[in-house]
Amino acid sequence: MSIRRIDVGPRMSQIVIHGNTVYLAGQVGEPGGNVASQTRDILKSIDELLAKAGTDKTKIVQAIIWLADMGIFAEMNSEWDKWVPQGHTPARATGEAKLATPEYLVEIIVTAAL
Repeated sequence: MSIRRIDVGPRMSQIVIHGNTVYLAGQVGEPGGNVASQTRDILKSIDELLAKAGTDKTKIVQAIIWLADMGIFAEMNSEWDKWVPQGHTPARATGEAKLATPEYLVEIIVTAAL
């Protein structure tokens, strides 16, 4: 099976396609915004990257969400619930982690089918 990389940078690719599976790099929002605005930024980026790969959010099979503080879980979830299509909810895990910089409150990683 071939591997295709899209939006390749010096350290990572934003999209890697292997067979019929699309892997996205972890997405973060605009630093300094609140959790709702960062989550919306991330979800918009995910939509755009999935479109570049030839798929969409209805084909997400797994999401991993990292929060800088579990105290913001409900606010992030509110944005997620508006975005994720009912009937197409992926397997999901959410945890707390120290993210790349203190300005990042949320990071989301998704895997999708083509």
